[in-house]
Amino acid sequence: MRRCTRPSPPRPGSPSQACCVALLGDSDGRDWYQLAIAIHNFPEGLATFVAAMAEPSLGAAIAVAIAIHNIPEGVCVAMPIYYATGSRLRAFFWATLSGVSEPVGALFGYIVLGGDVSNTAYGSMFGLVAGMMVYISLVELLPSAYRFAASPAVVTAAMIAGMAI
Repeated sequence: MRRCTRPSPPRPGSPSQACCVALLGDSDGRDWYQLAIAIHNFPEGLATFVAAMAEPSLGAAIAVAIAIHNIPEGVCVAMPIYYATGSRLRAFFWATLSGVSEPVGALFGYIVLGGDVSNTAYGSMFGLVAGMMVYISLVELLPSAYRFAASPAVVTAAMIAGMAI
């Protein structure tokens, strides 16, 4: 049985090719996407810290849920990079950097808030995190979903189902 040691590049114009261009940059100056991939977990770390300060059991539950979520997320960050470059080290590096940004978000929360968190600070931090997530959803996720979907109605229905959950 022949084993493929280097993946073939994605087909031009395919969703995987578009994803690889977004992740790895191209001649149009999209290299900043690499940084976005690396820090996209920052708000999750911040939210976990704030939740833990409000109620330690809630913070622990959120931390476990996010840790479980990070396993497939790490694979989803690493796979397009690996398939675009054939480099396991580069894929591992960006997936690891993505995961490390969560503790950095928690550290940011600790530095800004210290150990003393008021109700105003809780509201401000949760609002900040919510704003980051809504912005990413509206500016990046939904336009990409509509661009790759066969039918806009499917994306709209999936978005409404996601909000209902």
